Amino acid sequence: MTTDRTGILLLVSGPSGSGKTTLCRRLADEGEAIYSTSCTTRPSRDGELDGHDYHFLDRDTFEQKVTNGEFLEYAEVHGNLYGTLKTEVLSHLIEGVDVVMDIDVQGADQVRNSNDTSIDAALVDVFVMPHTEEELVKRLTGRGSDSQDVIELRMKNALGEITHCSKYTYRLLSNTREQDYHQFKSLIVAERLKLSRFKNH
Repeated sequence: MTTDRTGILLLVSGPSGSGKTTLCRRLADEGEAIYSTSCTTRPSRDGELDGHDYHFLDRDTFEQKVTNGEFLEYAEVHGNLYGTLKTEVLSHLIEGVDVVMDIDVQGADQVRNSNDTSIDAALVDVFVMPHTEEELVKRLTGRGSDSQDVIELRMKNALGEITHCSKYTYRLLSNTREQDYHQFKSLIVAERLKLSRFKNH
């Protein structure tokens, strides 16, 4: 459904275990926003669908799109390339449809520095994190299937990500899933009321 306002680009970051992906997926599942589908050069896993979970590209195609300036953000992670196509985002924003991106802190930096006025106007960023370090450890160890080395690495990476929190406009301190989602949805509802988002204000 088109509206008389431009869409919101909601960037959501946070450490592993913060619940950010669950929030993004639920917002999309309830029809409140489009969940941005990333491109990747990694092979698809069982059950993953091209165009839904990811756009699966070969490395040459991905790198050509980088050269053409088609990505809003991209990065190499564990030898595979990941990125978000501008077309995945801009077409929705123009139509007044909100887009949610589950994105790491480096990717969020790239989006903020995109020099695209449409992106700047649409951008809302929120950092999701547990209240305490103890809660973070509890969430990272909750799966029960990871070795101590893996948990310690995740913890180190998580604490590193948290140092970027001050770059974000909003911070959501995670509590229960329902409380988190209530705050998360309230944020996007409030942002929709901004007069600057309306095309004829």
